[in-house]
Amino acid sequence: MSDIESIGELLTSMYYWQFCLFYIALFYLHTYWIFPFLFFKKRYILYGFAVICLFASVYMLKPFDQLIVHNSFSRREGEPPPGLVPPPRLGKPMHDRPDFRPEPSESVERLPKGDHIDITSIFLFVIMMALSIAIETMYQWRETEKRAVQAEADKISAELSFLKAQIHPHFLFNTLNNIYALAITQNENTATSIMKLSNIMRYVTDEVLEDFVPLSNEVECIRNYIDLQRLRLGKNMQIDFSVNGNQERVKIAPLLLMTFIENVFKYGVSNHHPGSIIIKIVAERQHIYFFCQNQIFTPTQNTNREGVGIVNTRQRLNRLYSDKHSLNIKSEDNVFTVELTLYS
Repeated sequence: MSDIESIGELLTSMYYWQFCLFYIALFYLHTYWIFPFLFFKKRYILYGFAVICLFASVYMLKPFDQLIVHNSFSRREGEPPPGLVPPPRLGKPMHDRPDFRPEPSESVERLPKGDHIDITSIFLFVIMMALSIAIETMYQWRETEKRAVQAEADKISAELSFLKAQIHPHFLFNTLNNIYALAITQNENTATSIMKLSNIMRYVTDEVLEDFVPLSNEVECIRNYIDLQRLRLGKNMQIDFSVNGNQERVKIAPLLLMTFIENVFKYGVSNHHPGSIIIKIVAERQHIYFFCQNQIFTPTQNTNREGVGIVNTRQRLNRLYSDKHSLNIKSEDNVFTVELTLYS
């Protein structure tokens, strides 16, 4: 019988497909039910019992031995399975040998007797179990890692939303207080202030939802805010605000600089003493440089509230810029200075 005929006879054998389906069923049963629903649920006793049952089924059914014994291509028609009858010795007739036994007239299928152990089937079972455990463990590990990454992303998003929500009311209340002061004094610039506030709030409500916006939008918001502050300040306060570089080429997290701008006008303004405020923004291709400096007029015990704003800004920087920023805040000789560099 040729090899092609033998392979064809094997593929058409019922016992061959029984052998394949048996191990396929064991593999999927263990991979998608027993291991995930028992072992990963910490039901170790039930899992051990299930594995013992699977092993017992392999031990008792002996699928590989059954395949070999019943496989017709492994023996000729009318011949017993190979290995069950010893080959004849040369030089001596078969009937003269002392161990000669006459063969039956009809071929009889001979299965292994006694407590024969199907080593091959057990070995295939161990390999199948190891492969199943490896595949399911890798799948569970990837799912756990994916859930951890998603949870971290959701946490960061929630924290950023919360920090933004903290900034918006604080910024709005301070600005409304300034306009209220102008309205009380019936200042002619009240209408202009309301328009400035409208532009600021349009920026806050529309563009602040984005993680990053063009620097020009942020600068325009800062400029409107400074203009609002100028309306209420006297001539004793000098404000040096300058912007250099191409603002359209770079982007920045919205309202990131506003905490520092608010602090400048909160603690660096006095109605009785002259002072100066310096605010600089430089836009380069690879980085954004921000600098602000002011004298400290407000008593230190009132600065605790503003400390929360700086802490929030630090958190936003760590979330959005990670190791791509440099922040230096110092207070020396009653002068408060902030230097921030954002790298692209």
